[in-house]
Amino acid sequence: MKSTPLGYLFAFTAFTVFAFQDAISKHLGATYSPVVVALVRYWAFAAFALFLARRSPGGIRTAARTTRPVLQILRGILLASQILISVAAFHYVGLAQSQAIFASGPILVAMLSVPLLGEKVGWRRWTAIIVGLCGVLLILSPDADGFNILMLLPLAVATCGAFYGILTRLVSRDDPPVTSFFYMCMVGFIGINMLAPAFVTPIAVGDWIWMGALCCTGIIGHLSLIRAYENLDAVMVQPISYWQLVLASSIAVALFGESLRLTMVLGALIVVGAGLFTVWREHVVARRSGVTRTK
Repeated sequence: MKSTPLGYLFAFTAFTVFAFQDAISKHLGATYSPVVVALVRYWAFAAFALFLARRSPGGIRTAARTTRPVLQILRGILLASQILISVAAFHYVGLAQSQAIFASGPILVAMLSVPLLGEKVGWRRWTAIIVGLCGVLLILSPDADGFNILMLLPLAVATCGAFYGILTRLVSRDDPPVTSFFYMCMVGFIGINMLAPAFVTPIAVGDWIWMGALCCTGIIGHLSLIRAYENLDAVMVQPISYWQLVLASSIAVALFGESLRLTMVLGALIVVGAGLFTVWREHVVARRSGVTRTK
């Protein structure tokens, strides 16, 4: 039986933990290569995925059985790329500004769902998409020093995340969640370990505390998110994800001395508003389609 209050508690816990995880990634990214930071995260990811797979009906063998192997592998590559680029974005662009651009994810997913999933998007959602993209342009707007090409890093993260979301929808039609989670973790784990020899450097003794915190936040955050989806519909979880933007921006200002430009704040508000409307409208259309099919 679903518990809405429990679901909200897990959702807020997940996105709170993810905000701190991003802050730790930014801290470590100032000293180590994104590959090193991702490598530590994926060792924790892999251990967590194997633990869940062993506990699932049929064990690891059943969890690894997929009818969409190519798409599952592509999902894993996209997520690994997203993590690598995000660490670089936190370091070169800033935590707050990166999070503001990441918030465009639902808008990009809605836009890509037309050519990739064949979904029909009405004029209301197209309007929200266009408005949201204008918000992204406002966040990306050049400052007194001109346009910084590194600003494209968080946009690349958001794009990878959008394609990842589309592929997740496709594989969910045939594979159970435990299989998708298993491939999400293990593909990235293998890929990052293949890159590691060219990038790995010795980790200072004091930084192993932060590396351990990175692993713990990853496991706690994903476990909380899984429990949130067990108790809440996706349309109820998505708005709570914007709490991560608020908290991460506060951490960026308080701990890293970042400043919030007016154009960035206004752009983020536009992106969040458009994203919320897009998610809500998609839920309304899906519910109407479900009612129509049952008649």
